Parts: sequence; structure tokens; C-alpha cells
Amino acid sequence: MPTTNLYDSDKDSTTSSSLTMPSTITTTTTNISSFSSCRSSVSFSTELTNFSNSQKKPHKSNQLEWELIKRIRVESGQVKLEHFRLLRRVGGGDIGSVYLCEVRNPVVGLPQCFYAMKVVDREAVEIRKKLQRAEMEKEILGIIDHPFLPTLYAQFEAKHYSCLVMEYCPGGDLHALRQRQPGKRFSISSTKFYAAEILLALEYLHMMGIVYRDLKPENVLVRSDGHIMLSDFDLSFKCDEVVPTLIKSKTKSIARTPRNSYCAMPIQPVLSCFSSHKTQQEQEFQERSQEMVAEPINARSKSFVGTHEYLAPEVISGQGHGSAVDWWTLGVFLYELIFGTSPFKGENNEKTLVNILKKPLTFPRIAITSNKEYDEMVKVQDLICRLLVKNPKKRIGSLKGSVEIKKHEFFKGVNWALIRSIKPPQVPSDLVKLRGVRGASVVPKLSKKQREEPYQIPQYFDYF
Repeated sequence: MPTTNLYDSDKDSTTSSSLTMPSTITTTTTNISSFSSCRSSVSFSTELTNFSNSQKKPHKSNQLEWELIKRIRVESGQVKLEHFRLLRRVGGGDIGSVYLCEVRNPVVGLPQCFYAMKVVDREAVEIRKKLQRAEMEKEILGIIDHPFLPTLYAQFEAKHYSCLVMEYCPGGDLHALRQRQPGKRFSISSTKFYAAEILLALEYLHMMGIVYRDLKPENVLVRSDGHIMLSDFDLSFKCDEVVPTLIKSKTKSIARTPRNSYCAMPIQPVLSCFSSHKTQQEQEFQERSQEMVAEPINARSKSFVGTHEYLAPEVISGQGHGSAVDWWTLGVFLYELIFGTSPFKGENNEKTLVNILKKPLTFPRIAITSNKEYDEMVKVQDLICRLLVKNPKKRIGSLKGSVEIKKHEFFKGVNWALIRSIKPPQVPSDLVKLRGVRGASVVPKLSKKQREEPYQIPQYFDYF
């Protein structure tokens, strides 16, 4: 998705993000092997942190992808472009392009490993005054380490191009995946699964003092195991260190608010990770337990950035916004996955912004096949209503962050600690991983001479 410059100056009071406004989401279905169907930006400077000194991300330290990168560093001293073979372009965005690649001359007997390489023309980025956005993304990618966030394996420069070697997601993004669902919408159980993993990713980012600001289906990629990975951090901003606070909790889980014809019905497990009936003692202990809150509630920015349909009211008003914008976008995200459209979409961008500021939230009618599904629909609609409160101070999560949202009945019974062991709603098949939609191989067959010859830097990379 292209990004349009609206201003030449930066009004951000806490970050160096440039003032941009991406265009609205198009309905074009992206390639299922695409690394990202919208902005794909990276930041580059010659003075990078010591990340590339063979540091490993703890939760991925035993991966074969890491071992291959380590082998290159041991043999050559540093990772360079010549160590990779670019197979094809799989995506792009406002700042750069993404290529599917593999290591040249891999170890005999080991499985083939694929990477996603983000390539940015530093000169083009600087001319377009987007270097600060690129630098912010690189800083964030260098410090994050979470199962639902990107793994940065290496970075290097080639002439005036800079490259980030990252994890490749063969399942495409949730926007493309939604287009292939019946009625172009996800079931409530699938939505709950993806929302739970995204909530954990946002929780981690907020604990690190990072406000994401760009949640949408196009930026949620599907890994080979079916779990998600949040991508694109060029619109994010980072605030001062967040200090965790222990808060005594004496309240029960947040109950849904009765609305009109909604009726209260017993909660039933939807996914295999939603289980276990708690005893009276366990419930009382939970009510008396302490909660750790690590939310950047003091983070403030005045940058006008985001995607029109996902912009929070406080961003549009220009009065300044903080971490609560991520909870607004989570509400829009839930709405789109379940109903197949965003809640305030207008005839054009201007009408969309007016709807966000003034239009009340409504829900379209969809077919309900069982009492269980109806009960789940009541819960998710209540959560969406709490997330899409136009006043950020009254929005769920604005003070306690993810702790407050996790306690909503829509997520009741979720085993947050074991969510990575749950089977995802859909897992990319081996055919999807290495073949196109029509079955044609997307990995070209190369001769022995082609495999051994060094990579020649092209005259230009695609950039936008």
C-alpha cells in the first residue's frame, strides 16, 4: 500500500517519525507467498548497534536459519549480499522492497532455508525525507525478541542499498487470507486466535516503550506453522523506558455490557486453548492477586500517521495521542476480520475521517447458526465497543493496557502461556510454501555454474 506525504515538517513531540498518511486499503488480493502486502520499510545507517555481532534472539537461538548465518560469520567475518541468492520479489511498501532469498552453497544434507530480505535505497529514502522512519524501524527490529514479532538475522550494505535479512513468512498476510475465507470473513474462533496472539505482541511492544500505530490485516503475516508475525514498524515510535507497576486486583473478569436485544448466555470454549473450570479457591485467589502493568501511558506524539480506516479519533484531531491508539486499531482489526469491512469506511478518505470522529458504531447482520456462536458474537461485539470508544481516556486498555483487555469475557479461558502450542486455524501447506497459486514453482532451478558464481548487484532495486 503506497504512502502519501502530507507534510514536509515533523510535528512529533516524542519521536522522529515523519508526517505521512497512507492511502486506504485496496481490495487487491496479495500473493499468498508475499512477505507483506503493504508498507515494507527498513532503516539503515552505517552506525548500527552491535546486533550483527552474531547476537542471537533467545527464543530462536536453535534455528537452522541462525546456524547458517553463524557459519557465514565464522567463515567470512561478516554477512554480505554475495552470500545470498535472490529468488524473486515477494512484496514491497512505502520505503523498500522485499525479496525471497536463500544462502548460497548451503551445508550439504541440511534442509533448504529461506529468508526475506528487505532492501532500501538510502539515497531515495533520504530524498523523500523518510530516513527517520527507516531508522526507527531498524532500531526497533534490533531490540525486539518475541515469538510473534520479526526475527532479524543480519544486516549489511551494498553500495547505496541497505538490506535486512529477516524471517520469511510463506503464509502471506491476513488480508489476503481473509479474501479466501467463506464470505470473505473469518469465523469468531479464528478471529479469537489471531487477536490473542496480536494482543501478546502489542503487550510486549508496549512493555518495551513502543507504540505500534499500524495494526491492520496487511501487516499481520502468517508463518509456516500458522502462527502470526506482526510486521512493518516504520510508523511506530519509541518513548522513554516503561517502568512496570504492580497493582492489586480485587475485581473479577470484565463482564460484557447488556445491549438492547443481547442476552446473557453461558460461555463455552471455542478453541482448544480455552479450557479449565476454576474452583472457588482459584477464583478467589485470582481476585486477590497482583497484576503487573507495563503500559507507556505517558507516551505522546502528534504525528499524523496511519491508514485512514484505522486512524484513531485522537490522531485525526491532532491534539496528541499515546499507546491507546493501538487498542483502537485492535478494535477496527477485530471488526474487519469478523465482518469483512472496517467500521467507519466512507466513500472517500475525507468521509472516512468524518465517520471516525462522528459516526456511532454499528454492526451488520450476519448469519448465526447456533446459540454458542450467538453468545460469542455478543462477547466480541462488546469488546469491539469498548475498544472503539472515541474518548481515549475511557477506552479499554488506556490505563492498564493488555491486562485489562485479557480479562474481557471474549478471551475468558485463554491459556496465554501455552498459546504457541495451540494448532492455528489454518497452516500453510507445503504447496503454498514453495509453489504459486497455479502450481508453478516460484523457486527457479539454477545450474551449477549459476549456483557458484557471485551475486551481481543490479543497477537498481525496485523502490517506491
